[in-house]
Amino acid sequence: MKLRAGQTLRSTVDATALVVVRAPQDDLAVTCGGLEMAEEQVAEKVPAQTEAGAGVLLGKRYTVEGVDVELLCVQGGEYAVAVDGTDVEQKSAKPLPASD
Repeated sequence: MKLRAGQTLRSTVDATALVVVRAPQDDLAVTCGGLEMAEEQVAEKVPAQTEAGAGVLLGKRYTVEGVDVELLCVQGGEYAVAVDGTDVEQKSAKPLPASD
């Protein structure tokens, strides 16, 4: 799927929703629970292909090492999110400069 900044992706297996903050020019497969995420809300959720566990947290930003993509979680869920088969990692905050 071709991602673009501002695009909302919704899981087909749980409540997870992500907004694309930064996206590369390449096509990427963004999955949740092993199934590709959709642009629109699905009426009925389908069973996940993976076990529940490491979901994403509301308000946190996620990236994948080596891929110029950044996703913001606007609705958390219980299934892992992956980009091209690699699980996303929570982006850490940059430390503030010391004030002396």
